[in-house]
Amino acid sequence: MAGMLYLVPTPIGNLRDISVRCRETLEQADFIAAEDTRVTLKLLNHLGIKKSLVSYYEHNKTQKGDFILERIRSGETCALVSDAGSPAISDPGEDLVKACAAAGITVCAIPGPCAAITALSISGQATGRFCFEGFLSTAKKSRREHLEALIQEQRTMIFYEAPHKLLATLESMAEVFGPDRSISLCRELTKLHEEVIRTTLSGAISLYQQQPPKGEFVLIVAGAPAPEKHTPTPQDAASRVEELMQTGCSRKDAIKQTAQELGLPKNTVYEAALALSE
Repeated sequence: MAGMLYLVPTPIGNLRDISVRCRETLEQADFIAAEDTRVTLKLLNHLGIKKSLVSYYEHNKTQKGDFILERIRSGETCALVSDAGSPAISDPGEDLVKACAAAGITVCAIPGPCAAITALSISGQATGRFCFEGFLSTAKKSRREHLEALIQEQRTMIFYEAPHKLLATLESMAEVFGPDRSISLCRELTKLHEEVIRTTLSGAISLYQQQPPKGEFVLIVAGAPAPEKHTPTPQDAASRVEELMQTGCSRKDAIKQTAQELGLPKNTVYEAALALSE
């Protein structure tokens, strides 16, 4: 019998968000690989489930990953969970999934809670196109380099951040993206004190300079505005034709090439070039 790996999302705050399918998978798995066994044990106790737990987190993922892989190869079914939300997303479970994929082991992901999507949906920001950037580095230089690579990013950006690092992250974002960039700060999602603050980066900095941030945050940052498109004018067309002719192009070829480059009808380019020559 072939074993397999199940990715089981867990509640991000409200224990009632565990689905029937997630519960059944945890019950039926031979063992559970958990980011923090103490956190997972609380969930299992709430569900009335008793199951063998294996610790699997960032600092033991190489050793325990091989151990888990061997158990799955032997025919056991493993349910992988993180402390909250979907495992393998900004999470060491990514490496276990890669190892299973390389070994030809079936991986099944069960839909469920995800802080990034939950926050995006209530952020008030554009949701049609977005990118997930996870946690930024605690090192200022690395954090700035990461943000600078996103200066031209037009999609809505999603970041995770801890409260004790929030202000430094907001300040770095304001330096790179500008203080007026729109941001939605989503905290304590699905919990009693859930809150969404829709403001600018400078507004967020001002707020959290006055009051210490509390709870885990999902930051939804507006993408960069699309650059204004320059609409070619007849003068642009005439100048380009003249420029090409000076390089040796015939008038006919220069008009054809200019029309292609500027996306203008050849007649428009011809008339512009004719008017310039007159």
